Amino acid sequence: STYCYNLQQYCEEMRRTVHVVNLDPAAEHFQYSMLADIRELISVEDVMEDPDLKFGPNGQIELYTHIPVMRRLVDTLQKWNFNLCAIFCIDSQFMVESSKFISGVLSALSTMVTLEVAHVNVMTKIDLLSKKAKKQLERYLEPDMITLLNEEFNEKKHGNRYHKMNSLMAQMVDDYGLVCFMPLDISEDDNSSLNDILLQVDIAIQYGEDLEPKEPRVS
Repeated sequence: STYCYNLQQYCEEMRRTVHVVNLDPAAEHFQYSMLADIRELISVEDVMEDPDLKFGPNGQIELYTHIPVMRRLVDTLQKWNFNLCAIFCIDSQFMVESSKFISGVLSALSTMVTLEVAHVNVMTKIDLLSKKAKKQLERYLEPDMITLLNEEFNEKKHGNRYHKMNSLMAQMVDDYGLVCFMPLDISEDDNSSLNDILLQVDIAIQYGEDLEPKEPRVS
């Protein structure tokens, strides 16, 4: 919600139109305007009582990582000639522990593989980090997973199997070489991090290539 609000506000300042669609029937409060709202079609009570549903996309990571629901939505939008880019947001608090961080990285990687669209991973709530934590930020934006895990786990303390399992997961992430993060700090006066993210998305979806050039005004 914070990302959507700040992106919408930033684009309005640039005189660029951005529409937000809400797919969470349990959502209550919004700071931004929406083009469409799923709550107009179904209530959270209906979702909870329906044996075939019992979910809403926000907070249900499995809908993106391995269940094909969102993939079907992606495929449908692509058939309608939408250029798509997925934004995967991870809380900066995942930096607290390497084991917690790798779970977020694996979720991001699984989502990338499942959706098969252009993808930008964003680390949010950078503004809430302490000065000490911000100094460590670069290590997590383009992570060397093997190094991070070796610093936290060792074979003597956690046992051979546990150490080997984590090492193999870290090696898999490094082998793919796909997961890195862009920071989002909403406290910036110049919105530089938000601009960097938007630029990356524009490149991914080739925004502007089909726009008609504007004729210069003649005074």
